[in-house]
Amino acid sequence: MEIAALLTSAGINISICIVLLSLYSVLRKQPANYCVYFGRRLVCGGARRYDPFWYERFVPSPSWLVKAWETSEDELLTAAGLDAVVFLRMVIFSIRIFFITAVVCIAFVLPVNYYGQPRMHKEIHLESSEVFTIENLKEGSKWLWVHCLALYIITSAACLLLYFEYRTIAKMRLGHITSSAPKPSQFTVLIRAIPWHPEQSYSDTLSKYFINYYSSSYLSHQMVYHNGIIQRLLHDAERVCLSLKHVSPEISCKPSLTPCNFCGGPTATNSFHILSNEGDSVKGMELGELTVTTTEQERPAAFVFFKTRYDALVVSEVLQSSNPMLWVSDLAPEPHDVYWRNLNIPYRQLWIRRIATLVGAVAFMFVFLIPVTFIQGLTQLEQLSHAFPFLRGILKKKFINQVITGYLPSVILILFFYAVPPLMMYFSALEGCISRSIRKNSACIKILYFTIWNVFFVNILSGSVIRQLNVFSSVRDIPAQLARAVPTQAGFFTTYCFTSGWASLACEIMQPMALIWNLAAKAISTNKDESYETLRFPYHTEIPRLLLFGLLGFTNSVIAPLILPFLLIYFFLAYLIYKNQILNVYITKYESGGKYWPIFHNTTIFSLILTQIIALGFFGLKLSTVASGFTIPLILLTLLFSEYCRHRFAPIFHKHPAQVLIDMDRADEMTGRMEELHKKLHSVYSQIPLHLQKSSSNGESSTPFSNLELPDPEKLKPEEGDAIAKELWGFQGNESGQEHDTKSCPSASSPEHLTPKMIELHKLN
Repeated sequence: MEIAALLTSAGINISICIVLLSLYSVLRKQPANYCVYFGRRLVCGGARRYDPFWYERFVPSPSWLVKAWETSEDELLTAAGLDAVVFLRMVIFSIRIFFITAVVCIAFVLPVNYYGQPRMHKEIHLESSEVFTIENLKEGSKWLWVHCLALYIITSAACLLLYFEYRTIAKMRLGHITSSAPKPSQFTVLIRAIPWHPEQSYSDTLSKYFINYYSSSYLSHQMVYHNGIIQRLLHDAERVCLSLKHVSPEISCKPSLTPCNFCGGPTATNSFHILSNEGDSVKGMELGELTVTTTEQERPAAFVFFKTRYDALVVSEVLQSSNPMLWVSDLAPEPHDVYWRNLNIPYRQLWIRRIATLVGAVAFMFVFLIPVTFIQGLTQLEQLSHAFPFLRGILKKKFINQVITGYLPSVILILFFYAVPPLMMYFSALEGCISRSIRKNSACIKILYFTIWNVFFVNILSGSVIRQLNVFSSVRDIPAQLARAVPTQAGFFTTYCFTSGWASLACEIMQPMALIWNLAAKAISTNKDESYETLRFPYHTEIPRLLLFGLLGFTNSVIAPLILPFLLIYFFLAYLIYKNQILNVYITKYESGGKYWPIFHNTTIFSLILTQIIALGFFGLKLSTVASGFTIPLILLTLLFSEYCRHRFAPIFHKHPAQVLIDMDRADEMTGRMEELHKKLHSVYSQIPLHLQKSSSNGESSTPFSNLELPDPEKLKPEEGDAIAKELWGFQGNESGQEHDTKSCPSASSPEHLTPKMIELHKLN
């Protein structure tokens, strides 16, 4: 690919980014768009003063960049939870390592590649991108030791940074476990595959089992019921809530009669009436009466509660019977994290489901070969023109040729990739994951494998076929074939960085779909109430994208280092934009507790080893035995480092340390909080969470766990006397005194649909 085609793609994407970022800085100030760009802030509370004639509302400003830059990690942890902090530390790690890589490779490797052979160089924009790759070196060149030394520096820096990051995040996870807010999941074990006895129900079987074997630690249990009836009840309740959301509290609820437009008779203008005593409407209606209690509706699964955290940990880790397919125990997820639909799946079906989803994902990978091969054909029109003569007319038009070869392929690939995340999320749900965070974690891994395979390996393979290069004939030839193919795809990977990196970040901060939906809803609906949908951060799509660019950066670092400055720009933009979105847009309802970091660590190690294998193949092709000899020990040392981290830090992300849980139990017993926690365990895992509708006379939530409490509606009300702020909420901060910091919302607690009016109704009930 010519440098002119790269510059064309870069110019198009830079223009798109500048336009979208400027447009965002204006649209975020408009009151009608606050529910799109400040969803998290609206849910968490705060008041906003707004001047309708404020001139700076219509002028782009970089204040949001300053705000994102100045927010500390502790503030981010309080506002969005551990997963958000871990994700941004991934971005920071990428910035650090690729800054080091760019300095080393641009300063030393790139000049060696460019002047590798005595030749007449053209102007930069007329040069081919292959001139800047390692292919430009002649065989047996003594300058290959520069590439080997650069590879050692990059690997050493990456391993050192990975070690310190892994250690820091492991401490953060321990702090997440030992946080001051008690978590009901620490006392709860999910039991599945309860054996069936015709003489008794699942509930009786479970009670007898745990009273017999865990009499000193067993507290109580909550059965899981058939999902159909439960979902119908929840659907009816949701419809009622949606109806109430459109009723203004200021409207009088007294019915009045007005003449009908068609028949002239009287009609009631208000079909609602106020009960004389709200307490009488729910008098005697306990939670158990609304829960399906028949034995036919019970499922062979239950949440079992224990007296201490340590007892729950022991039960979750121990094999309960001689048949591993019965009495399967796992630590329960948080109440907001439970994926109720999958709890009804028989445990014996799970292995069949996992095989089926694996086969489906692999089949989809092979189907995706068709668009990827077509895309590679667009990047190599010169080779295809020999087989298809009609393409020669297109190649004569210089600008069209540059757009087709430099910009269009990566755009088409991104459009095809929009179908991947929903499908992989569906596959993860079919596997039978018991929590939403586990489902998203599983989807993240599937999307990661799919992305690396199709964007990196399939592009290399299809490009080799089009160029009529030899495909892998044996395992021994893999390093050499990768070494031949990677430099030829350096231009495509660079343009992919522009479109999937820069332009996608600009679209992320613009939220085009949410913006269009908001404008359409306001144009169609006459309701003046500010209702909005809260979003969850898409870790399952953004982490694979981050890791893919890390893979491209490592594999091209000593082969084709021209991509490194563009990747570094992407990571800087990602840090600011993702931080802004986490602070303002996305709600944390559930999280994994930092479990995404092992995925990042393992994939980074894989990228380093793949880079070393490709470099080893190139050193062999260039007949440099010294460089090849020094690369083999580097591969072994990287594998040893990975194994050390797997034994030293990885268990913390899969198991809870008993020492920590015992200390927490002793602290709760000394303060007298243990009995209060025991009383509330049963209600938080109810399949019909009606306990959230009950509140005590002083307005406090009935649950003792702070991460389940609703925010105080007084903090969500606008200040008195501000007529415009009564309709639109927000926050005050740096933009000419129009915004200010607000208290962050509790992690994993905010409801999906929440307006101030609904919260007031909630408090009245």
